[in-house]
Amino acid sequence: MAEAVRRSLPADVAVMVAAVADWRTEDYAPEKMKKRGSAPPALRLTENPDILAMVSVSDKRPKLVVGFAAETEKVLEHAKDKRKRKGADWIVANDVSGTVMGGDTNLVHIVSAKGIDHLPELPKDEVAVALVERIADALNA
Repeated sequence: MAEAVRRSLPADVAVMVAAVADWRTEDYAPEKMKKRGSAPPALRLTENPDILAMVSVSDKRPKLVVGFAAETEKVLEHAKDKRKRKGADWIVANDVSGTVMGGDTNLVHIVSAKGIDHLPELPKDEVAVALVERIADALNA
């Protein structure tokens, strides 16, 4: 996945909407792992590449790098931290502790170095339009 993103650069904007899992199993089993009594197998985990951070520091970095933060607590605090930690220009943050997943509406906040743009609760397709409009404005600035 990270290599495919790297090959697609340069680009004007990177909108990193779907995160890969933070962790994956260290070892790959080419066939089914059989039961060994009642204990589950021991799985060693290793961290996946951080694609958002990789794009943010690339020598082919897009003019605008947008990441997302789906949070269940301290939404804005976590989003501000993530923006700085990942090197993104914007983090689009939302609280997923309620009915957002599978629901029709979403309430998002765009966290940038300039501050926070709070969007009203909108149908999800209208959230997408609002984000695209702001991205277009930023690229034309």
